[in-house]
Amino acid sequence: MAHRNPTPTVDIIIEMRDRPHRPIVLIERLNPPHGWAIPGGFVDYGESVEAAAQREALEETGLTVELIEQFQVYSDPGRDPRQHTLSVVFIATASGEPEAQDDAKSLKLFSPWEVPQHLCFDHDRILKDYWNYRFYQIRPRLQIGN
Repeated sequence: MAHRNPTPTVDIIIEMRDRPHRPIVLIERLNPPHGWAIPGGFVDYGESVEAAAQREALEETGLTVELIEQFQVYSDPGRDPRQHTLSVVFIATASGEPEAQDDAKSLKLFSPWEVPQHLCFDHDRILKDYWNYRFYQIRPRLQIGN
């Protein structure tokens, strides 16, 4: 029996520091699963998660980001319908004009009260955890088990 491991990914919550209320960037995915998502993607072999986060942000949004902190790791085996992944989520800042590129069909800046419902993957949960952290300094609770 072949040994199987989760595939590492990164997601980057990009706060636009040059806009009032520091909206975040979400992309509308070009490829399945379709819908709105936090920018991110797969970590390449030989690449650090930090480098992958900066690369994916640039590839999908055209933004050069400054990684502020590693926020949380999400690893529920069902988080990605395509395969078992784990995501290292970063909080980053950027300025300028983001543009949908690479795997992004479109892109939009969202304030907390504007974020679409039912984001792809587990991004609803990630953003709920992020808003609680940003506004109330409450870190997400660890989810033990599946």
